[in-house]
Amino acid sequence: MKQYLLGIDIGTSACKIAVFNREGHVIASVNGDYPVYYPKPGWAEQNPEEWWQAVCSAVREVLEKGQISAGEIAGIGIDGQSWSAIAVDKDGNVLTNTPIWMDTRAADICEELNETIGSEEIFGLSGNSLQPSYTTAKIIWYKRNLPEVYQNTYKILQSNSYIAYKLTGEMTQDMSQGYGLHCFNMHTGTWDEEMCKKLGIPRELLPEIHPCHEVIGTVTGKAAEESGLAEGTPVVAGGLDAACGTLGAGVIHPGETQEQGGQAGGMSICTDKYIADERLILGYHVVPGQWLLQGGTTGGGGVMRWLEQQFGDYEREEGKRQGKSSLTLFNEMAEKVAPGSDGVVFLPYMSGERSPIWDPDAKGVFYGLDFSKTKAHFIRSAMEGVAYALKHNLDVAKEAGAEVSVLRAMGGSANSLLWTQIKSDITGKPIIVPSSDTATTLGAVILAGVGVGMYESFEEAVALTVEEKRKHEPNQENAGTYGENYQIYLELYHNLKETMKKTGGR
Repeated sequence: MKQYLLGIDIGTSACKIAVFNREGHVIASVNGDYPVYYPKPGWAEQNPEEWWQAVCSAVREVLEKGQISAGEIAGIGIDGQSWSAIAVDKDGNVLTNTPIWMDTRAADICEELNETIGSEEIFGLSGNSLQPSYTTAKIIWYKRNLPEVYQNTYKILQSNSYIAYKLTGEMTQDMSQGYGLHCFNMHTGTWDEEMCKKLGIPRELLPEIHPCHEVIGTVTGKAAEESGLAEGTPVVAGGLDAACGTLGAGVIHPGETQEQGGQAGGMSICTDKYIADERLILGYHVVPGQWLLQGGTTGGGGVMRWLEQQFGDYEREEGKRQGKSSLTLFNEMAEKVAPGSDGVVFLPYMSGERSPIWDPDAKGVFYGLDFSKTKAHFIRSAMEGVAYALKHNLDVAKEAGAEVSVLRAMGGSANSLLWTQIKSDITGKPIIVPSSDTATTLGAVILAGVGVGMYESFEEAVALTVEEKRKHEPNQENAGTYGENYQIYLELYHNLKETMKKTGGR
């Protein structure tokens, strides 16, 4: 009997492959690393072929680790990072590295199009302001800077649809990733031919759109040979990682909200109404009939990863001696610092910033240092800075008409009780942490499970697989201190943004 579902998550720093049973329990999971390339200031790109190599290696490993026969996999779901622009030829060959969500090389193209077409017209159709992080301007950048690549491009794929192609041979576009292109009509969920012409993006470059849980093909013989999967295994279209994580956290009804603590930070508010704000991100949920009003920041778990890589040599060695991770020791250090970090405030704009300020020149800043400050102040203020970015997005969402009562946390940051409590205190919202540490891949396999009929509905799937592990309530005693620091956080960016612009390439 085919009793398992396999999820593939194409993250920024690694892919995660996990096998789940019907009840949502992880049988085995494996990560596969790959690099991000930063060839020039403002550039951040990856090689999709390296994603596929990592996926194949990790799939073989996870099947062996879980002692699972490939024939026991009932379906495969794929989620992936946002705003790729994977140029492939007719044979599916990748023609160049893809700029990823952190890449801002096409800022001048966005300025030009917002002026010539009109930012209001673009926003009115797509529900999103035209920014360099999105897929749209990256395609036009190819046209102007890599003409040979552009001339040979047959389709532009997203991260999950590229892996789906490698598995099935089918080139597709899922509904939730449509928001990356400003010729995607957010009102109807279809490509808009007229806006394609105005933007200069040929309609034929864009694959046909599919519901995220739709089976788009089965594993081919070639893919089976490369990955160790069974030929004929159904594969669904999949979706955006943040949207799959939102599903995996149990957010399927209007008003429910996911808080993202992966490499990037942010939030996703489920709504059954079209609610757009130029400062935020609007996309379709992977659940049919729902939208997600999102805030996406460059500062998330990646901030702590950077701190640990640059300043965690001692903690890595001490962690080995104590049998703890270096990040656990970072948490223990940060806990000893008072809320508000004794006046140290951090702007987590480590790769420019997305919503709500949309500033590719924004820079990370530690403010309030003196000789009394320690490494622990850097760590705690970094946690608080990420939480201020979350609050900033939630405040803007409220102005747009999307009220949030409770957050449901996902991603590696949710494993930190301290960091989760800080986010609760700063936002003033209760935070529920589901039991699954793999919410994103769980969301991907729920799509597969619904697609192949293992679950009758999304409601049944969530009820069966998503459990509440713990809940954090905001500590009102910290509201005053955090409120003061939040105002400093806002003022710092306001006062420094012109200086940041002058030094944008450095």
